[in-house]
Amino acid sequence: MLRNNTNKSLPRWLLGMVVTSIFTLAYLLVPIYLLSAIAALVFLYPTTKSSLMYALPMLASTFVRPRASPLAMRLISPMLDYFDYEAIYLDETVRSSGKNYIFVAQPHGVLSFVGMCSAASKPMDILRVPTAAASVVLRMPILKNLMGIFNLIDASAVSLRAHLRGGGSVLIYVGGIAELFKTCRNEERLYLTNRKGFIKLALTEGVDVVPAYLFGNSSVLSVLKHGPLASLSRKMQASLTIFWGKFLLPIPRDEKLLYVVGKPISLPQIPHPKQEDIDKWHAIYVNEVRSLYETYKERVPMYKHKKLFID
Repeated sequence: MLRNNTNKSLPRWLLGMVVTSIFTLAYLLVPIYLLSAIAALVFLYPTTKSSLMYALPMLASTFVRPRASPLAMRLISPMLDYFDYEAIYLDETVRSSGKNYIFVAQPHGVLSFVGMCSAASKPMDILRVPTAAASVVLRMPILKNLMGIFNLIDASAVSLRAHLRGGGSVLIYVGGIAELFKTCRNEERLYLTNRKGFIKLALTEGVDVVPAYLFGNSSVLSVLKHGPLASLSRKMQASLTIFWGKFLLPIPRDEKLLYVVGKPISLPQIPHPKQEDIDKWHAIYVNEVRSLYETYKERVPMYKHKKLFID
């Protein structure tokens, strides 16, 4: 078990609040900036020179590839002081065995602050286990560079298969954007029943699956679940909706975050798995997720009376 035992100080707490808010504000403001920058270029408003200057960050980011950065992980470490972060590994060998795994994380949340805290506490781990992200995140100027510090790869099946065959591990958020809109402070809902592609991939490639539960991802921010922005988010597979936290502002609530990494589920290699094979191992995975939730929810105040629903 790993735990952040740093004695909190007010300056570090405030700095942590600023760091976390940078990410939330980026998710809110970057799409607005990009749309306005494109409009400025199209209409050359108010002048050609000023429109080019205004759009310069977008243009520059377009040609700058996102890069994983352990140094950036250290710089965002004040968020560990802002949140009461704890990590539990039920099998420490998953961090050092040299085997490749599919780490399957849930719930998604608006932003995975549990995942960010994990990266900040163990910066070098992000180089070993990249996170699968939607293509739109990897292509959106500015946002791709900001989130790219966490070592992102494309979440497409082709990309994941190539990465696994190269001997690497990967972390995926199986619920995706659909799960984001199930975010609620009163109940925990996972979008998992019809998400079986990761099991098929694991069976095909003969890779063990490691369940990881991220307590707090669905509670530190609340999300607007309906309206045109929510519909656009679902279509683009990116968080473009309105969300809020402390003081009804886009400031994450400074609540306890708990990262629980379960034991690997050893799957056989079946080059052409049948549906009954996929269903069988998916059911085993779902049971493990339920077990993780029920076993560790008492450690997180927000979750003590929170029921888990799997849709």
